[in-house]
Amino acid sequence: MIYAGGVDVGSTQTKAIILSGERKIIGRCLINTGAFVSAAAERAFRGAAENAGVKAEDVAYVVGTGYGRYKVNFGNAQITEISCHARGAKFLFPNTQTVIDMGGQDAKGIRVGPDGDVKDFVMNDKCAAGTGRFLSNAAETLSVSLDDIGPISLKGKKPVRLSTVCAVFVESDIMSYLADGKTMEDIMAGVHSAIAARTVALVRRVGIEPEVAFTGGVSRNIGMVKALEEKLGLPVNVCDDSHFIGAIGAALFALERAIAGVAEIKDVDMNAAPAKPQLVMPTVSSQAVN
Repeated sequence: MIYAGGVDVGSTQTKAIILSGERKIIGRCLINTGAFVSAAAERAFRGAAENAGVKAEDVAYVVGTGYGRYKVNFGNAQITEISCHARGAKFLFPNTQTVIDMGGQDAKGIRVGPDGDVKDFVMNDKCAAGTGRFLSNAAETLSVSLDDIGPISLKGKKPVRLSTVCAVFVESDIMSYLADGKTMEDIMAGVHSAIAARTVALVRRVGIEPEVAFTGGVSRNIGMVKALEEKLGLPVNVCDDSHFIGAIGAALFALERAIAGVAEIKDVDMNAAPAKPQLVMPTVSSQAVN
């Protein structure tokens, strides 16, 4: 049995996926990235392998992706998160033509080809406006949990209109509305609406075609899903694994390379004495994990 792994090292969280040779997801792990990026990548990979019930050294090929992909020191290759999100979205939602990825520090729009290839993309990585960081700042200002802001926003009746989507100045905007007697629900509804409008404007630069897949950590926010659907006028595809789509895409690339490696070994050994194929195994340092 061949196993392949994908590790998506994000600015906030690190995700890892293990795939079987039949392209089945058999292991997952999600942890906070923290300050030690390489250690986080290794912990996530080992956690996914443990969740899959396989040994880390039995995983034939590992691909790193995300902003910290070059810190996946035990991996065999690194592939940009743009390509991995496109491939992963196409895997989970076969009719995907557009991907909206919203993470902790950036937002992306990706136009996806019929084979999961990238036709075009755009990203906002110079400013935290319209990202998870903006939502986090808004939650801190209102002293509510980040997990609660989505459901709270759905209760808003009259969403406020924010004067800025700057993550730095959102606090003053929210404080002004609180002073005016606006409810937390209406403020959060306004926050989600503003981010959705900015994100949709960004993605329109590459063209928006159905179906649309929503990926990244913010895809777990039900309020943002609804806000995007309202601005797009289209349904948005999300599932329990939407947060893992980058890692899934990386694992798919890894599996392709692992299978190609086996085929190459068999071709070389075809006229030689029978021998057990030797795959390139990722070596993971237990010292970094501890």
